[in-house]
Formats: sequence, C-alpha cells, structure tokens
Amino acid sequence: NSKQKLKSAIFCFFYQSFFNKNKAALLYICETGDGMQKMRSRLFQYWFSIYNEREEYLFLPQIVYDEEENENYAALIIRKDNPCFVELVSEFTDTINLLNGKPE
Repeated sequence: NSKQKLKSAIFCFFYQSFFNKNKAALLYICETGDGMQKMRSRLFQYWFSIYNEREEYLFLPQIVYDEEENENYAALIIRKDNPCFVELVSEFTDTINLLNGKPE
C-alpha cells in the first residue's frame, strides 16, 4: 500500500532522524494544487495520533485563510524538550493569527 509506505518513510525520516539529530521544529503546509489539503491534514493528524512516541512532541495544526477565504492547512511539530519551545510555539501562533487577521 503506497499510503503505508509514505507513512513509514515520514515516521522514519522525521521522528527517528530529523528530530533526534536536531533541536529543530518542523512547519509544514499541505499542498493545495488539487484541493486535497484538508484530506492531507487529516491524514497527517491521524498518523501523528498513532505514533508511539507522540507524547514527546507538540503537534499544533492550524488553518490559514487566504484572500479568497480558501483554507490552507499548516502545522508545527516540535519536541517538547526543544530549548526554544516557548518562543517557537509563540511565534507560530502569532504568525497564524496575523495571517488570519487576528493580531494579538
């Protein structure tokens, strides 16, 4: 199954390699060209929900509306032990609010 292979590749790269080697955060935006961004967002949220070590991470999905009110799905994934956790989460949230016209 190609979805299973994609999920395995994502888990392997991001959670086992990327996050274990870096004190980094991951921001992703679901591709919108084919109108399937909502489905992609739900799929990534589901995959994260079944990840065994999910308690070590914050997964913060958000919707950003463009000028035509189209929904764009984004998320921040960050290890809870990241030394810049508070700053990065705050910056992400502030940016989403700004893009959606709701400055804090």
